[in-house]
Amino acid sequence: MIDLHVHSTYSDGSETPEELVTRGRRAGLTAMALTDHDTMGGTEAFLEACRQQAMTGIAGVEISAAVEEGHGGLHLLGYGLTPGNAGVKDRLESVLTGRARRNGQIFEKLNGLGLKLEWAEVQAYAGSDMIGRPHFAQALIAREYVSSVREAFDRYLAKGRPAYEERYRLSPEACIRTIREAGGVAVIAHPFSWETDDVKLEAGLRELKALGLAGIEAVYSEYNPEQTVTLLRLAKKLELLKTGGSDYHGKAKPDIALGRGFGSLCVPDDYLQPLLRALGDDNPWVVVSERR
Repeated sequence: MIDLHVHSTYSDGSETPEELVTRGRRAGLTAMALTDHDTMGGTEAFLEACRQQAMTGIAGVEISAAVEEGHGGLHLLGYGLTPGNAGVKDRLESVLTGRARRNGQIFEKLNGLGLKLEWAEVQAYAGSDMIGRPHFAQALIAREYVSSVREAFDRYLAKGRPAYEERYRLSPEACIRTIREAGGVAVIAHPFSWETDDVKLEAGLRELKALGLAGIEAVYSEYNPEQTVTLLRLAKKLELLKTGGSDYHGKAKPDIALGRGFGSLCVPDDYLQPLLRALGDDNPWVVVSERR
C-alpha cells in the first residue's frame, strides 16, 4: 500500500515531514510522496527520514493552476522534480507571493464580517510555515465562531463564500512545463474537482496530455468506486500513469487517515513501479527502499 499525496507543516498539514514518514511506517505504507502546496521546503527532511526509516520516498509538490470559468479547481502534482531548479524556485516564489497577498485579504474580510481575529492567532497555527485557509479555520474554531474546519469553509472560506479571495495561479501549461523542465512527472490531482462531466473531463485530459501531462490520480479518498473506475478507464484509454493518494493533512482534515483516507482507501503497490520508471533510475529526488 502506498500514498502519493500527503501534506506537511511546510504547507497546510499538521505534521512535519519526519512525523509523516514515521506515521506512514506504522500504517504499513511501502512508499510515500510529499506533495505540499506550492512549496518543496520539506523535501530534504522528508527524503532523509525515508532513508532512515526504510521508506520509498518521492519528492513532490502540488501546484494550483488557473482555470477557465465554469471549471472547478485544477491541481497538478509534480513527482521527482528538482527543488533547486531555477524555474521551480522562481515560479513557486511568485505563487507564494500571491498566497501572502491573498492571506491579508482573507484576514481583512473575516474581520470585516465581525469575526475578530488577531494575525498572531492565525500565524500560531501555521508555526513558521506557510499560512493557508485551514489555519484561518483553526483560528475561527478557537474563537468559537465555528465548530469545525468544514463549517469554516462552508460558511466563510470556500469559493463563493464571503471571506474567499482568489489568488495568483500559474497556467496549466506553465505548471506542467515547470515540473517537466525540473526532471519531474506531472499528474493531475483529484480530476473530478476540475471537471465532473466524463466527456468534458476526457477532452480536458487530452489537452493536458498534449502539454505534457503524464498521469491521473485515479484512486483518491473522496472518490466512490464508480468514479475510480471512470478514472482508471481514462488512464488506460489515454495511456496515462495511474497514481493515488489520501490527500492527508492531519488536523486540517481529521477524517482522512494517512494511507487509508476515510477508511477504505488502498492505493496498490503496482502503481509505483511505472512511476519510478518514468522518473528514471538515477533521479536523486527519489529514495528507493529495499522494503517494498
